[in-house]
Amino acid sequence: MVKRRFLAACLLLLATAAAALAEGEGEEGKRGVRVLDAGRLEKFVDELPDMPVLRGYGVAEGGNLVAGELTVGMHDTMWKFHRDLPATRVFAYGASKETATVPGPTIVAMKGVPTRVTWTNHLPPRHILPWDRSLATARLGNGTGVPTVAHLHGGVQQSTSDGHSMAWFTSGFAATGPHFSSPAYEYPNQQLPGNLWYHDHAMGLTRVNILAGLLGAYRVVDPATEAPLGLPSGAEFDRDLVLFDRDFMRDGALFMNATGNNPDVHPQWQPEYFGAVVVANGKAWPFLRVRRRRYRFRILNASNARFFRLSLSGGLRFVHVGSDSVYLARPVPTEGFLLAPSEMADVIVDFAGAKHDAVTLRSDAPAPYPGDPGEKADTVAVMKFVVASKPEHDPSTVPATLMPRYPKPDAREAVVTRHIAMYEYTKNGTDEPTHLYLNGAAYTDPVTETPREGTSELWEVINLTDDNHPLHVHLAVFTVLKQRSLRRVDEFRDCMRGSASGGAGGRNDAVACGMQRHLAGGRRHVVPRQERGWKNVFKVRPSTVATLLVRFKPLEESSATASGKSGGFPFDVTAGPGYVYHCHILDHEDNEMMRPMKIVR
Repeated sequence: MVKRRFLAACLLLLATAAAALAEGEGEEGKRGVRVLDAGRLEKFVDELPDMPVLRGYGVAEGGNLVAGELTVGMHDTMWKFHRDLPATRVFAYGASKETATVPGPTIVAMKGVPTRVTWTNHLPPRHILPWDRSLATARLGNGTGVPTVAHLHGGVQQSTSDGHSMAWFTSGFAATGPHFSSPAYEYPNQQLPGNLWYHDHAMGLTRVNILAGLLGAYRVVDPATEAPLGLPSGAEFDRDLVLFDRDFMRDGALFMNATGNNPDVHPQWQPEYFGAVVVANGKAWPFLRVRRRRYRFRILNASNARFFRLSLSGGLRFVHVGSDSVYLARPVPTEGFLLAPSEMADVIVDFAGAKHDAVTLRSDAPAPYPGDPGEKADTVAVMKFVVASKPEHDPSTVPATLMPRYPKPDAREAVVTRHIAMYEYTKNGTDEPTHLYLNGAAYTDPVTETPREGTSELWEVINLTDDNHPLHVHLAVFTVLKQRSLRRVDEFRDCMRGSASGGAGGRNDAVACGMQRHLAGGRRHVVPRQERGWKNVFKVRPSTVATLLVRFKPLEESSATASGKSGGFPFDVTAGPGYVYHCHILDHEDNEMMRPMKIVR
């Protein structure tokens, strides 16, 4: 099925490219503009840029830290992705249109000090990419504007500041979503230090808004606990590395297939977007000059659907110190690792051991992932490191322990066990998907997940599709206890779906369908060591059940104590529109693979 979908996508891409050439389909209806052959772009000619930094805190007289006040806009502007490619029209975050970048500015917040951001929408009346209005999205007239809403991924904040997908607004507030209340958000930053990112989260438009450029990095830092670790620090040696893939027209415009795989159902929606150009920090296949010493790279996969399986040429290794928004208890060395869309890896690379003057960061993950059994993907370059010839003293280190004080996972503390089933529905007589659901329910169906604040739950996540789905849970963190393969999966899937072969409903009863019987004797998949800590994204393999311990309380008990609530968050989690959990393949999320979640007391 994966190969058939890929071939169908290729045929549609060719058809759309032909239409773009013949009929002027594209950003501005330009005629005769062709899709760019990515092989025509020379690699490693642009230097890796550093994104602008916005300080998410203020400094009062006497040096005391106070809440930061920021205004970050979403701007319609131009961005240069490659030396030999004309400037590209993008949507970009920035303190002003003149300073807007792709990715957006890195916001550096201080642990325990609130960051208040007023998000402003300066986008045009019409989108620059195909907008499929058959999806459950903001169904607005073409002249009303582009809906946007910012979500801080990995952030622990009240749902009124979480970027609910129905809290969108357009330029000048000409239109607002049903859960919109204010564009002013507050991030308490009362969470342990780590890596986050912000991005658009408008329902049905996340994939096109992020593809257009609405994403950026966010850090929560805590010098008191991080400085003693001795990790590489400072702007030169501690860097964000934001990766994604794109396609372009020859005139520099972003290209997204404008013909759906089931156009009579969804005129423009495709199951996954893949681009031929790999972009790092807004530049196609850039290079970075490095010295012979340790560097820290906070790597984010901000692609719509592409997985990266990263490795370094010349035998260099990674040392993982964090995963998603949380430090690991101890460093984990690897020769390579798999990074799903929206997943983050915090790694150290020591270039003192480089055997040559150039090291290539590369990926060999199939697209779509995991591909067909036995399929081997081509190895593609991501970027190049140009290594200095002279060795030098390196004051940084990687300690034997990092943050060992985090709570240890204990399945016995779970008060509820839930089954979360992933479904893909296809058009009769084809393998082409029309939509994807969690637990056989649409996004707008009534809430079924109501975790109690201050508790933990066991989630048995059942993947009944052929895709690997990166599951993301808002507000919470979780740890993966085990992942097991299902046996006779077709039989189990048929039982779970019942009569609902093409829509919501069905049986969706894992107990009645004998899940444990189908797991008996199945393969147990080893969770990589660097993914055994607390996370907010996990890759759920096809035809498996992943057991997650989901924590609906702060990792650091002092945050809950400060709020006066035992085991609770330092704000009212019951206020506002609530939270969500979803697949973070953006094309799946936009087509209903997302469910609401309401926290109760």
